[in-house]
Amino acid sequence: MATSDAAFSGSIPELYNTVLVPLIFESYARDLAARVAALEPRRVLETAAGTGVVTRALSAALPAADYVATDLNQAMLDHAAARHPGHHRVQWGQADALALPFDDASFDAVVCQFGVMFFPDKVKGYREARRVLAPGGAFLFSVWDRISENEFADVITEAMAQMFPDDPPRFLARTPHGHYDVDRIRDELKTAGFRAVTIDPVEAISAAASPRDAAVAYCHGTPLRNEIEARDPDGLERATEAATQAIADRFGSGGVLGRIRAYVITASA
Repeated sequence: MATSDAAFSGSIPELYNTVLVPLIFESYARDLAARVAALEPRRVLETAAGTGVVTRALSAALPAADYVATDLNQAMLDHAAARHPGHHRVQWGQADALALPFDDASFDAVVCQFGVMFFPDKVKGYREARRVLAPGGAFLFSVWDRISENEFADVITEAMAQMFPDDPPRFLARTPHGHYDVDRIRDELKTAGFRAVTIDPVEAISAAASPRDAAVAYCHGTPLRNEIEARDPDGLERATEAATQAIADRFGSGGVLGRIRAYVITASA
């Protein structure tokens, strides 16, 4: 993973929350929150909380639980805390998921939506989740399937390859959509000490009001922006237009729908 892949800074957190979260994250957040709530945990830790879409869903579903939301990126965490209507019931804190500042057996559930792909050492991150779980606790997380199963991301990645043929930006394929091998995930979780692993594929539809809305979500609201600007400091708008045209060519010029697919994993301590 490139260093810039985890750089959610500048205007990215705001755009991530306003355009990308509704596009691809909200339905999965509701699904993940329902799975966690069904376990009725009393103490919940969220890692890689981002701008708080799961935090909002799950803290509402578990009003009596002690809830700690963490992220490595302080800018994302600040954005989440400022927009959480029940922020007084959630403890926010910057934390590295690979070196959690919590005692052993501190939580009944650890939750991470689309964050483990950014862990530089997956097994180490899983071991940390296992360490802070109480006996019988569960680690629930989600990862995107391969990029070909996520249509907007795939089309935009190809558009960027045509724009920068000598050095195509590969952030979307490399990191968000780069950890989809379910056999590898299962083996890594077992290595980290989890005794039972369930992996469920979950498909959904990503809806945008226009091709440009989808293009802005990915080109402005993710670290793909960092890759574009590294190749052409003045090229963000040109890249966004290229992505817009590619989506329009594939899906039409009005409201657009794209298939998305992820895996939701439950690992028991």
